[in-house]
Amino acid sequence: MHPSSHIFGNTELGSHCVLMTGAVVGDELPGHTVIGCNNIIGHHAVVGIKCQDMKYKLGDECFLDVGDNNEIREFTSIHRSSKSRDRTVIGDNNLIMGSCHIAHDCKIGNNNIFANTTLLAGHVIVEDYVHTGGATVVHQFCYIGSFSFIGGGSVVSQDVPKYMMVSGDRAELRGLNFEGLRRCGFQVTEIKSLRTAYRKIFMPSNTNSMGFDERLSEVEHNEDLGSIPAVCSMLQSIRDSFTENRRGVCKFRQWSSS
Repeated sequence: MHPSSHIFGNTELGSHCVLMTGAVVGDELPGHTVIGCNNIIGHHAVVGIKCQDMKYKLGDECFLDVGDNNEIREFTSIHRSSKSRDRTVIGDNNLIMGSCHIAHDCKIGNNNIFANTTLLAGHVIVEDYVHTGGATVVHQFCYIGSFSFIGGGSVVSQDVPKYMMVSGDRAELRGLNFEGLRRCGFQVTEIKSLRTAYRKIFMPSNTNSMGFDERLSEVEHNEDLGSIPAVCSMLQSIRDSFTENRRGVCKFRQWSSS
């Protein structure tokens, strides 16, 4: 613990954690903050404090669970859950750069990189190997799929399916995250199959031929594409975004060969 760092309330820290100057971990609230091993809490970061949800009732238990090997940089804020039946969760091996915010009840997976001032509203779910550019803003209850990339300055108000790249205000699909997929060891054949599936779904040559759901079904039943696990995973990610209480996928630009 460096000078002026503090630990409050029912808080557990694993071995080899470092609290930099001014870091605050935990709060004098019912519930707990649990921090795993080998985590760095940066200068003046605030981790495991009361949420900013107006629905939170003083006296309710609230929780934050953080895994191992995370680097949480300066001035970042991570809040506990808003309800006793939920919890905010951060997985393992995440780099959360300066001045980021992770709100109540978010679920963050593993091996993600959040660039400076990435702001996640409440109940956002981020899977694994996601990269965000600086000043990214994500609307509450959105899902960000694994291996996706969000361009800097984006405002994400709908789900980002697995493997995709989005940018803009409001964020639109810009294609697949090819560079991220290559860096994470996806095979050339997998990437080509994902590209073919993406083009059939989001870039049909004749936009009047079939609706979106029909194009999605066509790829699902395609003998070649439907047998590729990565393609199946992408298709399921898209389908899940249209289930009850989900926000649908980010908008995409219709494309025509004409």
